Amino acid sequence: MDALEAIQKRRSVREYTGEAIPRADLEKIVDAGRMAATGFNTQPWDFIVVTDQSMIAKLKIASRWMEKAAAIIAVVLDPSSRYWLEDGSAAVENMLIASTALGYGSCWLEGYTLPREEEFKLLLGVPAEKRLLTLVPVGVPVEWPTQEKKPLAEVLHWERY
Repeated sequence: MDALEAIQKRRSVREYTGEAIPRADLEKIVDAGRMAATGFNTQPWDFIVVTDQSMIAKLKIASRWMEKAAAIIAVVLDPSSRYWLEDGSAAVENMLIASTALGYGSCWLEGYTLPREEEFKLLLGVPAEKRLLTLVPVGVPVEWPTQEKKPLAEVLHWERY
C-alpha cells in the first residue's frame, strides 16, 4: 500500500482480534514515528512498545477497548524541546499511517491518557522530567471502520478563506 492510499484508508480502530503482531512490524511502525519531522531536528522522543498482556491490562484503564490490542505504543517526549507537542503529534500520525499500511488498526488515545499521565509514567518507568503524550494501541482489526470524511471541496480554500 502506498502512502496516499494508507492516508485515505486510515481510521481510528477500536476493535482488535487479539492476534499478535510480529516484532519486525512493530519496529517498522515505531521507525515511521522516529522519521517524523521535528523542529530543529531535535527528535525529542522515546517510544515504549508494550506487548505484555499483564501490562496492557493495567493500561486499559484509560479505555477498556484496548484490552485486545496486540501492542500499545507509549509516546514519551522531552518537554524542554520547544516544539515537543507538535513533534510528538507528527510522530503519532506517522505511526497511525504506518500501521494502516501494514494492515493493522490503531488509534490515538491522548484524551484518555493525559488524565492518568503520572500513573502511567510510574507503570512504564518514564523519567519524571519527561511527558507521556499518548498511548497508541495497535492490533489486527476486527473490521475497518467506514466513517466518512468531509469532502475536499468543503474544506479546501484557494488564496483566501
